[in-house]
Amino acid sequence: MPTAFNSDKHKINIKGLRWRCDPATLGFECTDQLTPPEGFIGQERAIQALEFGLGVDRPGFNVFVTGLTGTGRTSIIESHLDRKVALTQGIGLRTAICDWVYAYNFAHPEQPQTFRFESGKAREFATEVSSLVEALAGDLRGAFTGDAYKNESTGIRDRLAEKKQAAFRNAENFALSKNFTLQPTTSGISVIPIRDGEPLDQPAILKMSDEERKQFDDSRSEVSDIVAEAIAESQILDAAAFKEGRELDRKVAEQAVATPFKRISDQHVGHERATAFLDQLREYTLTHLQQFFARPEDETDQTGSAGQTPTILGQSSDPFLPFQINVFVDNSDTTGPPVIVEDNPTYPNLFGQIERRPVLGTYQTDHMMLRAGSIMTANGGYLVVRARDVLRYPGVWEGLKRVLRGGEIRTEDQDSLPLPALLPQGLRPEPIPVNLKVIISGDVDAYRLLSTYDEEFWEMFKVRADFDYQMENSTENVVAYTSLLCGMVQDHDIRHLTGRAAAEIVEHGARVTADQTKLSTRFGQIRDLILEADYWANQAGEELIDDEHVLMAIDQKIYRSSLASDRIRDMLIDGTIMVDLSGERVGQVNGLAVYSMGDVSFGKPSRITASAFLGSPGVVNIEREAKLSGSIHDKGVLILSGYLGNTFAREFPLSVTISVAFEQAYGGIDGDSASSTELYAILSNLSGVPIKQGIAVTGSVNQYGEVQAIGGVNEKVEGYFDLCREAGALGPEVGVMIPTANQSNLMLRHEVLDAVEAGQFAVYQVSTIDEGIGILTGVPAGNRKKDGTFHRGTINHLVSDALHEMALKVKQFGSKD
Repeated sequence: MPTAFNSDKHKINIKGLRWRCDPATLGFECTDQLTPPEGFIGQERAIQALEFGLGVDRPGFNVFVTGLTGTGRTSIIESHLDRKVALTQGIGLRTAICDWVYAYNFAHPEQPQTFRFESGKAREFATEVSSLVEALAGDLRGAFTGDAYKNESTGIRDRLAEKKQAAFRNAENFALSKNFTLQPTTSGISVIPIRDGEPLDQPAILKMSDEERKQFDDSRSEVSDIVAEAIAESQILDAAAFKEGRELDRKVAEQAVATPFKRISDQHVGHERATAFLDQLREYTLTHLQQFFARPEDETDQTGSAGQTPTILGQSSDPFLPFQINVFVDNSDTTGPPVIVEDNPTYPNLFGQIERRPVLGTYQTDHMMLRAGSIMTANGGYLVVRARDVLRYPGVWEGLKRVLRGGEIRTEDQDSLPLPALLPQGLRPEPIPVNLKVIISGDVDAYRLLSTYDEEFWEMFKVRADFDYQMENSTENVVAYTSLLCGMVQDHDIRHLTGRAAAEIVEHGARVTADQTKLSTRFGQIRDLILEADYWANQAGEELIDDEHVLMAIDQKIYRSSLASDRIRDMLIDGTIMVDLSGERVGQVNGLAVYSMGDVSFGKPSRITASAFLGSPGVVNIEREAKLSGSIHDKGVLILSGYLGNTFAREFPLSVTISVAFEQAYGGIDGDSASSTELYAILSNLSGVPIKQGIAVTGSVNQYGEVQAIGGVNEKVEGYFDLCREAGALGPEVGVMIPTANQSNLMLRHEVLDAVEAGQFAVYQVSTIDEGIGILTGVPAGNRKKDGTFHRGTINHLVSDALHEMALKVKQFGSKD
């Protein structure tokens, strides 16, 4: 018989179970003796990338920031943007910060025109133009009610009347010479025959001879022609008078509006678009004088344009709409490039929108109802958005690319937005040039998704700033870490930390990363821990936060989220979920899994069993057959067949069926961290050697029997420890076996370390299946001899004999058939 396997050499000593930060090495007794760091720590690579992206002023060099929440992404972005803005001193990315306005388009009212002003000038221009209405109304009323205008207008009417009277007087004299008289009627002018000064009646006309009748008709025709000529001349005179009246109105109006418009134009000399707009507005004023004052109805048919009907402008009935200027972007209070953090980047919030007002069952809109979005307010500066928000809202990502690609933005309705049937076609405002730097923050999955499936992504976001969730656990970084703790205390105005508390928090930073050689840079979590510790220090009436308050904060956070784990542990203890914590069993081993409940994860043991019998399918994964396992778990089980074949089936075929199952597992199972555990159960079943049930196992395995690292090692060890402690099963034969590669990931709680030091719990590390089976059974695995066989009495020898015997039985059974 081989000698018993020595498992003690695989036990991890207490120093290897947790990295300790000695308070004596920190060099302070309280954080009030420290100075907060000037910059940020642990993100040198990301900061360098961010500075590069912000510094390159070229198209496409926008920045995509990746990293986990709590790593300081937002704070670092805002800090660098603030510093960038401070250095520019009012200078934008490429051009000076300016204001933008939308104004009425006289040629195409549905296409509002836009032009820009120097920062702060747009609001002044809008006020000046809107004040024109009142000024013009006063000046025009004064001009058109003055004596000069009245005299000239009266002269036009008098001359018209005199000429018309002369024309009709000539017609009347001609009629009298032909024995006719003219009589005005409602339908025109009647030509009436007379004799001896009296009207000639119809009987007298009928008694005329044929010669008299012909002479009468010829004379009446001549008179009618003269009357028609007089009427035509009168109409020509009316038209001439109307034209003269309009020219008079125009002349008077031009003199009246000249001064107000010149006063504004002189203030914007050199601004071609503004002065052109003022010229158009001036012309509009001259052709719409009636909207500034009411003229008597009896005069409107005499004096031209003053009697015109107001024009309906575009989609609005407001005749003074052209005098309204929409200050679309106002940077009058901005001293440097704008920095806009858009927390809700919906399509309207990002790209602006066209508002509408309901009017009599339909909708109206105009240039005054255009609203700017974050892109326009950030124009010339920086826009910060979150990737998940940009991708969540329909059309936003494509719209953002369109803006970056074209370098301009047009406020319009979203293409995918269903509009009511009565909603009129929206405006088509003139586009505005855009020049800004976009910073998107998101996780690695979002970056991978966009970079893989969007071919334009690389052209628009050339710079990636990747924020790491951990940094090296070095003496220099520990000093910086404690300085950062001091800054957090000062920022939140809470109690300072003792050296012991600071050391405990630094250790927690290593525990968060599950790596003794790293410290967490998710400082949001560290900040929350300090705030919770401050609460417990306050509850205890202490002036400083000590290590006991930090440990209380950690324990209480776990307690608040541990209801599910407690319920599972209760079922394990009362036997509802069957797990043996002591004794020995053949073909049965306790595997460890991790369950995640939001921000808290916990380990749970599961009974894994293996059963072997004659056949040739190999290893059968019951979970797979029941469609309860994931692809990674399936792969781990398939590797077991490779190991068995490589180790034992070089001289004979594997003629065995081995079923492996997670007992009482009714949900999905995935991951390969139990593959080594399943293999131990198989080896135990084939060899007939029982496994110690007090030792739980985790670790994946490859086809050569090497045990590989897994995740969640701390949660798995502590979960099994908690179960054994609550069940009163702690003892020298109780512990957890982990891969050697995971030893540096151990940052176990203090109570686990206390139990290990007392000899009531052990953590073993193994690098091969042979080492693991030796610890679990106390029997060596056994090495292969030169002849290919294993030493007698070893696990591998027993397994090899069992598989060989099964192969012979299958062969004999086949021969009988």
